Amino acid sequence: MKITSVTVHKIEKENSRMKGIAVVTLDDCFVVKGIRVIDGDNGLFIAMPSKTTATGEHTDIAHPINKETRKMFEDAIIEAYNNAE
Repeated sequence: MKITSVTVHKIEKENSRMKGIAVVTLDDCFVVKGIRVIDGDNGLFIAMPSKTTATGEHTDIAHPINKETRKMFEDAIIEAYNNAE
């Protein structure tokens, strides 16, 4: 699997830790939308798209299942965020 495209839309909202929303394309054939760029206590990180269940809990819609894939997503998205205007 290869990330073939990353687009980040920066969000500038006062007092918000959310700094952007990313769209990632995999192998030019699968898109994951709604990945959030968050300004955490230790720097930027990503939060995968999620939904709220009937019980009020949040559950990921799509997410990496190993550290290597998560790092691949995070590195590509943070780089795109830093290069976005």
